[in-house]
Amino acid sequence: MPGDKSISHRALMFGALAVGETVVDGLLEGEDVLATAAAMRALGAEVRREEAGGPEGRPRWRVWGRGVGGLVEPADVLDMGNSGTSARLLMGLLATHPMTSVMTGDGSLRKRPMKRVTEPLSLFGADFWYREGGRLPLAVKGTGEAVPVSYATPVASAQVKSAVLLAGLNAPGKTTVTEAVATRDHTERMLTHFGATVTVETDGAARVVTLTGQPELVAAPVVVPGDPSSAAFPVVAALITPDSHLIVRNVGTNPLRFGLYETLKEMGADLILRNERVEGGEPVADLEVRGTGLTGIDVPAERAASMIDEYPILAVAAACASGTTRMNGLAELRVKESDRLTAMAEGLAACGAVVRIEGDDLIVEGTGTAPRGGATVPVELDHRIAMSFLVLGMATEQPVAVDDAAAIDTSFPGFARLMNGLGASIHPLTETAAP
Repeated sequence: MPGDKSISHRALMFGALAVGETVVDGLLEGEDVLATAAAMRALGAEVRREEAGGPEGRPRWRVWGRGVGGLVEPADVLDMGNSGTSARLLMGLLATHPMTSVMTGDGSLRKRPMKRVTEPLSLFGADFWYREGGRLPLAVKGTGEAVPVSYATPVASAQVKSAVLLAGLNAPGKTTVTEAVATRDHTERMLTHFGATVTVETDGAARVVTLTGQPELVAAPVVVPGDPSSAAFPVVAALITPDSHLIVRNVGTNPLRFGLYETLKEMGADLILRNERVEGGEPVADLEVRGTGLTGIDVPAERAASMIDEYPILAVAAACASGTTRMNGLAELRVKESDRLTAMAEGLAACGAVVRIEGDDLIVEGTGTAPRGGATVPVELDHRIAMSFLVLGMATEQPVAVDDAAAIDTSFPGFARLMNGLGASIHPLTETAAP
């Protein structure tokens, strides 16, 4: 699998803030992560890809950092492309550096809300100017006199939590983030890996993360596991294709990212974790999966934080399952790269599935066989929508097309090549697909 996107972003950012040389093996070389690499260079770090590569031919990158508080003002606008993670986490870094920066992104990113990040970052003393609704392009004037912050996140968002912690790195004292629902904890794990003091406590149902500011981060090697969000596509493809047998190696199994796989197992998936281990502070395993019939279930809303990026491909699995699958509490899907809740409902309906939205819940009525297909689905620059419907097309009677596959390279370069190597038939519409 391509390297984990969330960990790849953080490896570059923390390497840029550390003292010394950080070696990163297995970095995801998708467009989103490359936007982060370019931003770190613009802020004064040296970031370089090693042509010889690392173990097993995986990409190897080297980052020479500037130390906490050592970033420099960029000479030009920072273009974050399609990456909400890059934009929101970078705002945290910029908020507590005494300089002015301007950030933009592509058409999709410029529609996504940023106030959820700028509001807590303003508490440190930073100033922000942005378009109506808190959207990019955005200018940030960082503060040189940051104060530590205690913040309770109003929505379950690892990006908001991480932005606040990154701002807290360059503030004296202790910065605390309290979240009612635990979100992915790659930031906490990697900060500890680089030498920061981070404590995690529970207060009832709440999770309280406290960072001691102004540490000296020390360069540390990072081995990036395979991305569980990317692994979801071949895993579900195997599950909905009878007689499939697939092993996906080196996949991150962080429990705060593994909600999809728990859900698939509850639906009856033949899915086994092999060779479980820990690499670079992150749990990793090989996933063995066989094509099996799935049964619809109710997916609890509290699981959303651990699988928020995987609902599009889960909806595909649900469309091929027997019975009703109800995915509860998906409000956050409306503000991703696209309105994923609407996009999945409309796309599945166009392919012949029985699907509806009730409030923030997505309900799919499965028949035990794949819907007919035969539609061209608009993806609105959303990589996960595109990949999900291409996977659905592997099981439908008629082909399924997407109107724009270019966005796939933001997170999964080589997706079509990898899937075709497993037996799929994914081709540009201008070519004649194999029967």
